[in-house]
Amino acid sequence: MNAARALALLLLAGTAPAASYAQSAPPAWQDRTLTPEARAAALVRAMTHAEKLQLIHGLFPPRAQPAPADMIPSAGYVPGIPRLGIPTLRESDASLGVANQVEQRKGDVATALPSGLATAATFDAEMARAGGAMIGAEARAKTFNVLLAGGVNLTRDAWNGRNFEYLGEDPILAGTLAGAAIDGVQSNHIVSTIKHFILNAQETGRTVLNARIDDAALRESDLLAFEIAIAAKPGSVMCAYNRIEGDYACESARMLTDVLRRDWGYTGWVMSDWGAVHSTVKAAMSGLDQESGQELDHDIYFAPEKIEAAIEAGQITEARIDQMVTRILTGVIASGLYDHPTPATAQPIDYAAHAEVAQRVAEAGMVLLRNQGDLLPLAKSAKKILLIGGHADVGVLSGGGSSQVRSVGGAPVEIPLTSGAAASFARITWHASSPLQAIRAKAPQAQVTYVDGSNPAAAAAAARAADMVVLFATQWATEAQDVDSLALPDNQDALIAAVAKANPKAVVVLETGGPVLMPWLEQVPAVLQAWYPGQRGGEAIASILFGDVNPSGRLPISFPRSADQLPRPRPVVPAGLNANAASDAGAGDGSALPSWDVTYSEGANVGYRWYAAKGTQPLFPFGYGLSYTRFGFRDARFTGGAAPSVTVTVRNDGTRAGAVVPQLYVTGPEGGAPRLAAWKRQALKPGEAGQVTLTADRHALARWKDGRWLVPAGKYRLALGQNAASATMVGEVEVPAGAIRK
Repeated sequence: MNAARALALLLLAGTAPAASYAQSAPPAWQDRTLTPEARAAALVRAMTHAEKLQLIHGLFPPRAQPAPADMIPSAGYVPGIPRLGIPTLRESDASLGVANQVEQRKGDVATALPSGLATAATFDAEMARAGGAMIGAEARAKTFNVLLAGGVNLTRDAWNGRNFEYLGEDPILAGTLAGAAIDGVQSNHIVSTIKHFILNAQETGRTVLNARIDDAALRESDLLAFEIAIAAKPGSVMCAYNRIEGDYACESARMLTDVLRRDWGYTGWVMSDWGAVHSTVKAAMSGLDQESGQELDHDIYFAPEKIEAAIEAGQITEARIDQMVTRILTGVIASGLYDHPTPATAQPIDYAAHAEVAQRVAEAGMVLLRNQGDLLPLAKSAKKILLIGGHADVGVLSGGGSSQVRSVGGAPVEIPLTSGAAASFARITWHASSPLQAIRAKAPQAQVTYVDGSNPAAAAAAARAADMVVLFATQWATEAQDVDSLALPDNQDALIAAVAKANPKAVVVLETGGPVLMPWLEQVPAVLQAWYPGQRGGEAIASILFGDVNPSGRLPISFPRSADQLPRPRPVVPAGLNANAASDAGAGDGSALPSWDVTYSEGANVGYRWYAAKGTQPLFPFGYGLSYTRFGFRDARFTGGAAPSVTVTVRNDGTRAGAVVPQLYVTGPEGGAPRLAAWKRQALKPGEAGQVTLTADRHALARWKDGRWLVPAGKYRLALGQNAASATMVGEVEVPAGAIRK
């Protein structure tokens, strides 16, 4: 061996351990001891420029051409980067279950939860979390890893067609339950969004209208719901269709950068709603990180060639591109998706167990509005029970739009739309959960029959021969369209009045997306608000009607006596304008259509606070709900200080087990309408008593002033009761000045 060769071998031997060590050291983005932001930044440094641009825009599968081989018919698809372990993002609508609108995936079913309002009516964060966890588990098993969930827009208008998806009119309740549902989804190591940011409060003209509101009022209402829910750290925030104070929501630097990033410290990514992008430079530089469903936009604004041109022109910086991609990857890593990729193929799903979750939420969320003479629960000894209307022989109604679930059992009734902004993606659909069959199972000795109610006179004649009558009244609502009227459609008011006159033992079960008018209320002894009760709705309704489950739901939304009580009796739209085109996200570029202002002059006085400010009484107030038992409140102790509270003994004074929801409302030293500050759902057996402490949420005490949350010093009125309109016990306490610090 010559000297040169010996030296070479020696050098090679000396460096081998170092080379081996370098090869074994994991890259920084795989280091789970680092923060998601640091890992994401390391990934971005390892990416090519083309790979970065690949992540900031996504396909809309129904229109994507050519379609990638591994793309599933669904809401969205963003190709991954396998060499770096970055997963393909497979996005599904998922407000109430893994959606499959118009059955674009033939034969694919999922568990359908009740409507969002039903979940809200439980006043139970654990129920909301269980629903989110169930949906997330099914999504992951179907290989989806981004769920377009977390809807938390406040109900400002009772006629909003999308109210059923959301969580009611109170920001603290809605934000708390939305956060719990998001946490449930993401417990499956997938991404949940929160949506629609911000003030997407009217479906009519949603792609063009300009929402206007005082800044402090927005902070204390709609933004507050998002601020509370975002504590659950959703991987992504979805910006809305509408304009907010002149700028499109997906181009609003004030909302996407000042509020979301500076004030709240949000670190995940902002994705657009589908068809909500209108520019390249303004959107990107205002805080939009990803264009979703790009084929629904007038142009593909975040296409590589457009981004490259903007960079070349100095309008978008490379640093901003890196920031956009870092935020996308932060959401992917923080949710657990990066470290726990979804399976490559579909996995088995325990649909039976998931159906139980749906039924528990439906039962806990149904609200007993009226029960004169204790007509309910129905006696199982009844011999002749007549069901009328609502297709109750085969199923229960569901809401329409992107949230539509093709539920287990299929759709026994499905009616295509022939017109309207929702016609392209919605059908009037019933879940296969028959109240008729469920009631027959509860009362096997009875003759249980059904008539469709199309002829009020014939229905009344049948009712005279029955011991009990259960009327199913329905009102369908959908995304992209607001309801035409708060009155029940299709002559149902006349049907109910005729049947109630024929048989005094009549129960009305409402399957609606929100409040409806009830001109027949005094003629009917019992009314049950079932909402859209999901794929086990028939069974849940029967359990409530027969008393196997004691109703415990509380209204998360006020029911008006008439539309004239509302801040806006009907959708705000200029006369003669084509509202369909202005509501359909797939109709083209909304900027080509005329815009108009919708001014929310009620400000933070949303829902029950509006009625209180006006000194009027709704038909049924927020928080209201009856039970088959009686509850008493005793020995309330009100405490002041920085965290004012009330401690009270709650006792079940009746003969049935049930759940009660004590609610604490706060009025500050400046006066004004009260605010829900705390609540607790408490289950009690007959004769059982429990001590409940309700501590006021600081946001119910604070006001947005000078760019921050400040708690004014002074006397606060604490009202304890079972709804927003009546107080069982009242105390006055002193609260010192303070601030809410992040």
